Amino acid sequence: MIKILIADDHAIFRHGLRQILEENPDMFVGGEASNGQDVLDQVWRSDFDLLLLDINMPGMSGLEALKQLKTQKPKLKVLVLSMYPEEQYAIRALKAGASGYITKASASEELIEAIRKVSQGGKYVSASLAEKLLFDFEADADRPLHELLSDREYEVLCMIASGKTVSHIAEELCLSVKTVSTHRVRILEKMRMKNNAELTNYAIKQKLIDISD
Repeated sequence: MIKILIADDHAIFRHGLRQILEENPDMFVGGEASNGQDVLDQVWRSDFDLLLLDINMPGMSGLEALKQLKTQKPKLKVLVLSMYPEEQYAIRALKAGASGYITKASASEELIEAIRKVSQGGKYVSASLAEKLLFDFEADADRPLHELLSDREYEVLCMIASGKTVSHIAEELCLSVKTVSTHRVRILEKMRMKNNAELTNYAIKQKLIDISD
């Protein structure tokens, strides 16, 4: 039996996910968390075999929680389940210690397959991401500018490039406007850019945001 902790800030999504998982006789949802700190608290209180972790949560982000978990509970298997496409966060999640990455747009059968593979000690990524990881490993080219950013700075970059204002970003991430503004200044400095337009243009070229909508 795979004991699972679901971490996502949307209660309706957690409820639906619980129903899908518990239709499988080898899976049991042992807890639900709505933010990063809640994840850490529950992991300390109880033992889980696998954590299904969202990235975009209020306060402490999923990536921040993941980094703390891997130092405190290194044996816990973590599968990131996110609304963001692989190009945006998968590599960062894997580097932070996740055993797999799957998007919320995936079929439930694929999610079940991913959970079983990760719980048995394997890694789960799509075929296209696996190919990209291999290419990146073999490539000697300079790393792209956005890889100079911290996880929080990268998150703010993507939100700025998506057209969100500083106040909107602050509200969504549960940060002060001043803190978000400081992140923006650091992003511009690290990426040697002058304004939001340049950041947006860069994000589009690097396919960090989805402009199909």
